[in-house]
Amino acid sequence: MSIDKFGYRQQLRRELRIRDLIAYGLVFMVVIAPFGIFGSVFQASGGMIALAYVVGALAMILTASSYGVMVEKYPVAGSVYGYAGRAIAPAVGFLTGWAILLDYVCIPLLLSLVAGAAMNSIVTSVPVWAWVIIFVLVNTVTNVLGIKTTKLLNWLFLAAELIILVIFLVFGLIAIADGKGHGFSLDPFYNGTSFTWSLILGGVSIGMLSYLGFDALGLLAEDAADGARTVRRAMYLSLLVVAGLFVAQTYVAALLVPDPAGLIADGDATGSAFYDAAEIAGGHWLGTLTALATALAWGIANNMVAQVATSRLLMAMSRDGQLPTFLSRVSLARSVPTNAILTTATISLVVGLWMASREDGITLMSAMVNFGAMIAFIVLHACVVWEWIRTGRQGGAGRNLIVPVLGAAVLIAVIWNGNLLAQTVGLIWLAIGAIVLIVLLATGRKPTLPEVPADDEPTTNPTAVSHV
Repeated sequence: MSIDKFGYRQQLRRELRIRDLIAYGLVFMVVIAPFGIFGSVFQASGGMIALAYVVGALAMILTASSYGVMVEKYPVAGSVYGYAGRAIAPAVGFLTGWAILLDYVCIPLLLSLVAGAAMNSIVTSVPVWAWVIIFVLVNTVTNVLGIKTTKLLNWLFLAAELIILVIFLVFGLIAIADGKGHGFSLDPFYNGTSFTWSLILGGVSIGMLSYLGFDALGLLAEDAADGARTVRRAMYLSLLVVAGLFVAQTYVAALLVPDPAGLIADGDATGSAFYDAAEIAGGHWLGTLTALATALAWGIANNMVAQVATSRLLMAMSRDGQLPTFLSRVSLARSVPTNAILTTATISLVVGLWMASREDGITLMSAMVNFGAMIAFIVLHACVVWEWIRTGRQGGAGRNLIVPVLGAAVLIAVIWNGNLLAQTVGLIWLAIGAIVLIVLLATGRKPTLPEVPADDEPTTNPTAVSHV
């Protein structure tokens, strides 16, 4: 489906094929993402970390189904923001876009913080704030050069992450077979003495951070060679692949944790639980390798594609008049939203440097990212049901009613059992968004989206396109 139908002109080059989108999704989710948050999820799930990742995968597959439904109907950049605005109302779209901004704008700076902390543990002479600057600058220059450069680097980083993951899994399994660790056991999946659903959902509320990224494929609907069909398939495939990898690496690492009871009781203040397990598996070199891989994967690979997704969201909201118009300008030479990319980089740099000076900076950023994403996903499921009812119940009830209701229920349960800080910060952010919306309405700037014209009507929309 052409985006002309929605009042937009195709500006972005359709460079990305399904293999590129899958690589993009895998890099964004980071196939070794559990390396960096392993200790936190292990503690929150009472050691049943593999089960937490399985439950998280099921929740995200339900969410991917709803993304597939909506991207077919509205194959434009903007993702949940655009879906809610068109399926329900522009005002709902604005609030949803505001909620997901909490996720997308914070992700690049969170990644820079985590990577900076990891690199500081290896090269202690360079402070965290300096690494934040380095990571932000490298990714900004790369993305301004254009989507082709980003696509190439995606493949290189993905290959490196997979190689390191295979090395860890091989050495880990051999070490367990040789009697290191705690031997083969199903405890990472189920421990009858401590299992409760609230415990598992608490682990999911943290581990869900690893899955965030597949949804960003919806923001690339205008970059995809075959549009919605390619995006939908890439979402499912990337989720299935990464879920298998997450479960495998957390299961092996859980069996190698030096002191499981201590980790559950005291947590992982230094963030080194996974690296400690890797050191047991292969020695000091493997612990250092996994730490370095985490820094580069979070700081460059994931950060790079996160910045791309954030810039597309800013561009989409800007061209609809819901953010400053300069954010919608696309470089004719590079075919990228340069101003949106530079704005994302500026926010990451300023807020990242501030958070680098706080002891709870990473915790606060993680809370904000997760809450924003969960709220957006719940609205997404509501959009599917609303659209199904509004259009006379076209399509099966399974995909358009049962799946979204189940998906929303799981996400609500995850939020309910999640971190109190996430709930507090997220609600404050939503309240600010509501105030902004009231101001827009009071000043006669009601949020609007280009109307979908009839097939025989012209599709021009002079306000939707601007260039530099």
